[in-house]
Amino acid sequence: MTTEPKSTKIKENLRTEKSRVEKLSRIRQIVFGSLDGLLVPLGVVSAVAGGTGNSKAVIVAGLAEAFAGALSMGAGEFISGRAEAQVHKAEVQHELDEMDENPRYEFNEMVQILKNEGVTHDDALVIVEKLTKNPQAYAKTMVEKELGLDIAPSTVRIADSLAMAGSYIVASIVPLVAYFFLPINKAFVVSLLLSILFLILIGIVRGKLAKVDLLISIAEILGIGIVSGLGGYYLGVWVPKIFGY
Repeated sequence: MTTEPKSTKIKENLRTEKSRVEKLSRIRQIVFGSLDGLLVPLGVVSAVAGGTGNSKAVIVAGLAEAFAGALSMGAGEFISGRAEAQVHKAEVQHELDEMDENPRYEFNEMVQILKNEGVTHDDALVIVEKLTKNPQAYAKTMVEKELGLDIAPSTVRIADSLAMAGSYIVASIVPLVAYFFLPINKAFVVSLLLSILFLILIGIVRGKLAKVDLLISIAEILGIGIVSGLGGYYLGVWVPKIFGY
């Protein structure tokens, strides 16, 4: 009498855990979008600030880059993710076709995969024999074990593209906001300080979610950000001089 409720609870826990991991896996899009959204506009506004000394020019350039960059990154994530999923889907179908065309070879291949993971030969034979009695479970296990892929990869990854675009547009505001309220020389310093603080925040979030050393995570991201910001500024100062402007 208690078996079914327990089974239902386990199924629900499995779905919840899978959903949680899927959301956490978007750390790539969030960190990528945030870094690009911070560093590219920071380089742009620093270059324009250094090259023109005009706050309005900085704001226009920063806003244009922020929205264009967010659209580009979101669309790029959507298309690249879709292309990746379509390739994976084709590989999965190829594997399923091989299982139909040459079942004995695929059977032995599955046995070898399990042996490579430390299962004894006899136990591997028993496991694969039992799996073959459930074709859906057998196909799913084969695809996951041999290819390392989901048997039904999603080809429409809207959430990933929204995470990328959203993190980009939020981060792009950070280096720009000071130029709305302060003289350009002070705005540059505040912009850089705000960007450093935001980089530290990204490093902390990344470190906690990925469970890596926070100091190392912060140092890696800070190093990239500071070099990019200063590089953009000095390029903006020296490139116009090189071309006689």
